Amino acid sequence: MSVEHASERLISRYARGDTGIASDEVWALEAHLESCAVCRGRLSAVVGERAPAVTALVDGVWSELAPLLPRVHPMPPRRRWALTLSTWASPVMVPWLCMTAVVIALAVLLDLTSGQSAGQSGHGISVVVLLAPVLPVLGVAASWARGLDPAYELTAATPRAGLHLVLRRTTSVLVLVISVLLVAGWLTGTSVAQWLLPCLAFTTGTLALGGLIGVTRAALGLVAVWAAVIVGPTLAVSRTSFALETDALPVWGTLFALGTVVVIARRGAYTLLAAHR
Repeated sequence: MSVEHASERLISRYARGDTGIASDEVWALEAHLESCAVCRGRLSAVVGERAPAVTALVDGVWSELAPLLPRVHPMPPRRRWALTLSTWASPVMVPWLCMTAVVIALAVLLDLTSGQSAGQSGHGISVVVLLAPVLPVLGVAASWARGLDPAYELTAATPRAGLHLVLRRTTSVLVLVISVLLVAGWLTGTSVAQWLLPCLAFTTGTLALGGLIGVTRAALGLVAVWAAVIVGPTLAVSRTSFALETDALPVWGTLFALGTVVVIARRGAYTLLAAHR
């Protein structure tokens, strides 16, 4: 099977540190270099020719490291499932998931003890429905929080840290949260339609706004708006807001569709480090 190698011009520009190369080209080239020894050799030759100072520096470092390498014990190989999991989720999501499960459990307890689950009265307040839309948003924020992830700069600055990685982490958040909410909805008699579309709409809205101001800031901003506009008045008047009624589902569906369109249209924005702040 023939292998398509990188062009001489692209390798030369990459070796010079040309900042004019498109981000997707850089990602494709670096992914190719990981598995192609021929192109790695060509890149090494170009660097040696155009940047002899860099070659001398690397050779000097290797000359000092070579005697130390036999003394270093190799790390045990990671299991395949662990490698796959690391591409979909961040380690900082574990404590957030535990916190989310506790919050949902408390919401279920409040719904059951108050006797005002969504399936009983249109005027009753379902705490599960009230909190469900913003729970995935908090998980997305935790996935990209600078202060929570010790490898934040390393992850956010890699060529693969664009929309592809953002969608993977968002998908893992949605799968976990929706699974727990399905159980909570079954226990309280809450209709899935009441909270599923708001969940998806808030999540896509966070990503769409995150392309402009950063995912974490967008998530915290939307949560604050939801708390001030919906949660506060709902609890104050003890009446479910129209935004949580089934009549509002077409609106949530429209917001979800608009958010998806914006995310796709601005997919290039997620390759920037600012989009992760």
